[in-house]
Amino acid sequence: MRNLKLSLTAAVLGSTAMMSPAFADGHLTIVDEPLELTIHMHWPRSQGYQEDYPVELAAREMTGIHLIDQTAGANSTDSGEAMNLLLAQGNLPDIVGGHLIRQPVNEYGPQGAFLPLNDLIAEHAPNIQAYFDDHPEVFNSMQAYDGNIYYIPYLPDGLFGRAWFIRQDWLDALGLEQPQNVDELYETLVAFRDQDPNGNGVADEVPFFSRAWEEAIRLVTLWGARTSGSDTYHDFYVNADGMVTHGYSEVAYRDGLSNVANWYAEGLIDAEIFTRGSSSREFLLSENLGGVTHDWFASTSGYNAALADEIPGFNFIPFLPPEDINGVRFEEHRRIPVKPDGWAISFSNEHPIETIRYFDFWFTEEGRLMSNFGVEGDTWNMIDGEPVFTDEVLDSDRAVNSQMYEVGAQIQRGYWQDYRYEWQWTAEAAREGIELYMANDLLLPIFLGVAFTEDEQAVYDRYWPSIRTYMLERQQAWVLGTGDVVEDWDDYAETLDDMGLQDVLGVMNQAYARQYGG
Repeated sequence: MRNLKLSLTAAVLGSTAMMSPAFADGHLTIVDEPLELTIHMHWPRSQGYQEDYPVELAAREMTGIHLIDQTAGANSTDSGEAMNLLLAQGNLPDIVGGHLIRQPVNEYGPQGAFLPLNDLIAEHAPNIQAYFDDHPEVFNSMQAYDGNIYYIPYLPDGLFGRAWFIRQDWLDALGLEQPQNVDELYETLVAFRDQDPNGNGVADEVPFFSRAWEEAIRLVTLWGARTSGSDTYHDFYVNADGMVTHGYSEVAYRDGLSNVANWYAEGLIDAEIFTRGSSSREFLLSENLGGVTHDWFASTSGYNAALADEIPGFNFIPFLPPEDINGVRFEEHRRIPVKPDGWAISFSNEHPIETIRYFDFWFTEEGRLMSNFGVEGDTWNMIDGEPVFTDEVLDSDRAVNSQMYEVGAQIQRGYWQDYRYEWQWTAEAAREGIELYMANDLLLPIFLGVAFTEDEQAVYDRYWPSIRTYMLERQQAWVLGTGDVVEDWDDYAETLDDMGLQDVLGVMNQAYARQYGG
């Protein structure tokens, strides 16, 4: 991949300087004659860009830009592998986009593989510039180590994503109140285990469950520990002293995981938490077995309507996070304002001005509506000034987001999400839960990541993957009862240091200070 250390040609620099300003507000046509731009677009739900997306076809009519699929690694579902293959080939398409492009783009952008976008945006993308002016923290988080930005990201909307959910009908059946702290939560889970809240005469209830086993580890937050500083599991976080650290190296984690292991041994956590997988929510709720989980507001709240006829009185609702042992109530998960997904302009692109104007199109009112809701008149209509999905979309048995993916909306291009898209298919119980969460001071400061120099990246790549693997292996072993986290802690901490944890934290904090002025 070192053959990508290329500089921008004088011709590209010259053409950038001589082109006219960005198009006027409301004028969406970018080129008079159709212009084809090739694209690599690899993401979990599609290993390639579908040229017949209805959204793509409508964007062609509006802008004159035609995207032509040239995705590498289309036979793999791993976006990282696809990107590595693309970089190794060296023949980059005009646009490189999709899942988790931030790290490779920020690494190889300063080496010449991708165009710096700062000046292009300032001169030719007024809508993107307006977004950055209003969200300077997002701009800072996107910068590579040289101060430039090399990609336009997928920008989520909204604050809260996951919430605590509980079977209110089970609480009512047992005469219990919603648990307000870690001790009350423990007592509630014990009651769910022992007092037959589903009323079938069998001790088959699963007090705490989750589709993601990582949510069982997140229970350590009830003892004041941390598992992540972003919307990604096992991520670093910024502590109260403004330093980047990792929760799995801290004493609070040791104490929290010891209690989680005890809860697991007592049958309060799903015995199959590490193996049941993504089907656990569907199975345990539809079988009237699951009591408490931590999951997404919109999708989880839908089970009340889905199971109303099958389970009389079924009522699975959000409740506030229980206070931890220090009396603090917080929600560790939140929506991150900027994703490592999006798209970039490669060095070989002969039309950088037109391309950045095309990127800017998706930040216009028309482009943003289309990237979120699909094509007007097809999947949505404007009603009283609000974009409203059609009855066919909202009443379908298929998830709204899945329907959007199929038409080319909500895909991992560089665009600004509109939370109104999700609010429409969020059940009333979840809406009330979101408002409840909004009314309380629950969110923690978010870690938006760092951009490494080449030397820093080498340190991170050398040490972090094996450290992370060791951390996760040990935590699962401890929860399952192999060893004792308290007794093993000193050896564990020493092993982390021997494996290079302090070196990793050193480059993380060095990069963080450079990027955010700490």
